[in-house]
Amino acid sequence: MVKKITQHPFDGPKKPAEKFAKAAKPAATSKSAYSKATTEKSEKFPSRKKETGAYSAAAPQKKAGFKNTRADKPAKDESTDSLQATAVENATAAPTDEKLQKVLARAGVGSRREMERAIEAGQVKVNDRTATLGDRVTANDKIFVNGHRVMARSDLARRRVILYNKPEGEICSRSDPEGRRTVYDGLPALKGERWISVGRLDFNTSGLLLFTNDGEFANKLMHPSSVIDREYLVRIQGEVTDEMRQNLLDGVLLDDGVARFTDIVDGAGESRNSWFYCVVMEGRNREVRRLWESQGVKVSRLKRVRYANIFIPSHVRVGQWIELGEREIADLCLTAGFDKGTHTKVMQPTRDESMKNIRHEKKLRAATTGPKRFKPAPRKKPPTES
Repeated sequence: MVKKITQHPFDGPKKPAEKFAKAAKPAATSKSAYSKATTEKSEKFPSRKKETGAYSAAAPQKKAGFKNTRADKPAKDESTDSLQATAVENATAAPTDEKLQKVLARAGVGSRREMERAIEAGQVKVNDRTATLGDRVTANDKIFVNGHRVMARSDLARRRVILYNKPEGEICSRSDPEGRRTVYDGLPALKGERWISVGRLDFNTSGLLLFTNDGEFANKLMHPSSVIDREYLVRIQGEVTDEMRQNLLDGVLLDDGVARFTDIVDGAGESRNSWFYCVVMEGRNREVRRLWESQGVKVSRLKRVRYANIFIPSHVRVGQWIELGEREIADLCLTAGFDKGTHTKVMQPTRDESMKNIRHEKKLRAATTGPKRFKPAPRKKPPTES
């Protein structure tokens, strides 16, 4: 049996290869002339020695007399590099100090102004010493507010935001002396952190309310300098004229200054009750109600329907919450002009958190769909007698 040997596709034919080898021989004979020319050229131009005949007959002599400039560098460069490396290590290892009220606000204890008032009242201690306004602290300091230890957030964590559809009859406070229900009662629990409300809604006001675990981000969303829209759906008892609407758009002098609506759009209305969508750029106490009451009409119902670019999803009913996604949080940071990489950052949730969010959203969507109607089986026709 004869075994057939196949040639590899990359192996060329033998005859052209032999032909190429024969053609290369005359070039090899002129190598001595080429090396002689390159040697003369290198002697004529000493600075170009490195770029010329390294493969000539004079190569061993050149290698013996060659000086390694990198190895013969002065010790000054090495000491400079070591000093620079030491400085970088010290800069990264040294704790950076920050203002005390800023650290407390980032931890979610309260706003900067509230923390400044607490410091002036002597309610804050740093390392068993009563703090004063203007103190700066580091991550190694122990901070106490009203006797409770506050854990300063020095590392980057995941920024979380929750949308809550607030019902009427809940207060935006962590505790109530009268025992009424608060908006924090139905929120998911956090480990080592707490939810901070972005603004507040009155006891009789319902609608969209945001919560976050980042105090700096919450303060930025609430500050008037961020110029963030807050849209409300209002039901008015009484007749609303064009003159009244123009006054509300131009500005009305209230007890705490001039306030105005940036937009008013008609909604559905029946008889003497009219619905309007109105937008404000600030979060003053009872601002929407006071603006309408300044025109001699009464607000019978008030609901917040939008905050910046966030609306209430249709499947989130009153008293339910849902966690915002990475893209929505990034859009909120962009709208507020907030650096999303500051202290906390937008990160994808872990696998367990993602599964919890998916199950929670499925539960909400299942609750919004109506009950499935039972369809009886079609009746079978009796067999016909042939």
